[in-house]
Amino acid sequence: MHKPVNWGVLGAARFARQHMAPAIHAAEGARLAGLATSDTAKAEPFARYCPDLNVYNSYEALLADPEIEAVYIPLPNHLHVEWSLKALDSGKHVLCEKPMTMRADEFDALIAKRDQTGLLAAEAYMIVHHPQWLLTHKLIADGAIGRLVHVTGAFSYDNRADTGNIRNRAETGGGGLRDIGVYVIGSARFATGQEPVSVSGAIRWENDVDVFTEIRAQFPEFTYSAYVSTRMHPHQEMVFHGEGGMIRLTAPFNARVFGEARVELHRPGLEVLVPRFPADNHYQLQVEAFCRSVREGVEYPCSLEFVRGTQEVIDQVFDAAVSL
Repeated sequence: MHKPVNWGVLGAARFARQHMAPAIHAAEGARLAGLATSDTAKAEPFARYCPDLNVYNSYEALLADPEIEAVYIPLPNHLHVEWSLKALDSGKHVLCEKPMTMRADEFDALIAKRDQTGLLAAEAYMIVHHPQWLLTHKLIADGAIGRLVHVTGAFSYDNRADTGNIRNRAETGGGGLRDIGVYVIGSARFATGQEPVSVSGAIRWENDVDVFTEIRAQFPEFTYSAYVSTRMHPHQEMVFHGEGGMIRLTAPFNARVFGEARVELHRPGLEVLVPRFPADNHYQLQVEAFCRSVREGVEYPCSLEFVRGTQEVIDQVFDAAVSL
């Protein structure tokens, strides 16, 4: 039995409080050991379920503690590279929220530092750990829907009323494409194993932040269309449409929050098979995979090189898109 990996969290972000810190606390092979925040009141919700939690008054203090082995970074997007590099320099394994960088070439420094230190560095792209996506990947690879013809994706929510939200501020790397475009793009790459050969798009801007983006791409063997928005009614869906069937995921990105994870396999004769995954927590599965990689040397399922590929597509959309 391996000793649990001691985790620290940089900042008491809402997402960390609601999802990732509880997942670390619950994950097999992990121990939530520390939280860095200068506001002790923000530490109270964490301490309610983790009473032995150490609270540090600065990020630097947490990184200086030799007992902390891995850090989770839920800071605003524009701070991800800086603090990931600082954590690696401090000898910590790193799991950083997406998008880990603002542009693809920023991954080069992270990959170099990872290789130099021999530490694990990863973006918190949790969906690839969920069994619904592992099944989707297998179904496509096994030819369950025949030749794949077209992929469609959608992810939207409406945060216009939350004007102070970092996702509504250009200076903190806000906008829908970086925040949720990673899902509709990265999931298509993961499920099919293919990379786009051409990309185009259209963006509606609001205060220098993209609030609606339409994405179109040509992959080697299929076409692709998707949209993301931070100004529309909440919705998420991914569809993989083949000549001999179709796969539809109804809660592909926020399983158990948006709804039950289901993989609808539509087959000839209007037959529909629906494997369901009501209990799986992809945040916890992500942490457990991370800990196995740290303790046992098991290859981590989502490399920096993979997520760099998603950021490359996002960059291409920004560079090629027309304004709406």
